[in-house]
Amino acid sequence: MPSFDAVVEPNRVELRNAIDQAVREIGTRFDFKGTPAAVEHSDDELTLLGNSEFQLGQVRDIVLAKLAKRGVDARYVDFTVAPEKGGGDTWRLHAPIRSGIGGDDAKRLQTLIKHSKLKVQAAIQGDTLRVTGGKKDDLQAAIALLRKEAGTLPLGFKNFRD
Repeated sequence: MPSFDAVVEPNRVELRNAIDQAVREIGTRFDFKGTPAAVEHSDDELTLLGNSEFQLGQVRDIVLAKLAKRGVDARYVDFTVAPEKGGGDTWRLHAPIRSGIGGDDAKRLQTLIKHSKLKVQAAIQGDTLRVTGGKKDDLQAAIALLRKEAGTLPLGFKNFRD
C-alpha cells in the first residue's frame, strides 16, 4: 500500500552553513565593529546577540537572508520570541529551531485529512505523520492539501513508498 511521511526536519548541514556565513558577514561588517553582535548555534536553538533591539533586527535579517540563499525554509527558526536584556548593553534573542511535528499540529493535520474525503488514512507516529492510501494519485492529492493548509509549519515529505 503506498504511503509517505510528513515531517518537520530541517537540513542541518545547510542550516549550519547558513549560520556560518552569517557569522562571517557579521564579523566583517563595519557597522558591527566593536559591538557584541553575534550568532551562536546549538542543536535546538539560535542565540542572536546585539547591543540594541535594532541591531538584533539587523542580525536577524542577515540570518534570514543567508537561510534563503542556502535554500533553508525560514519557518524552521522561530524568531517570534521577544528579545531579553542581558548583562550590560547586551540584548539576546533565543530562537528555537523547529524539529518534529508537535502533537497539536499533528492532530490538526490528521483531522484535516480525515475531513477532506480523500481515500487515505493518517496516523501519528511520534513526531511524524504517516499517510497511507490505495492509489498514488490520492497520496499526491493529500500532499497538495497538506502543503496548502500547513500554515506556519515547514512540512517536508519523506519515505514515499509505492
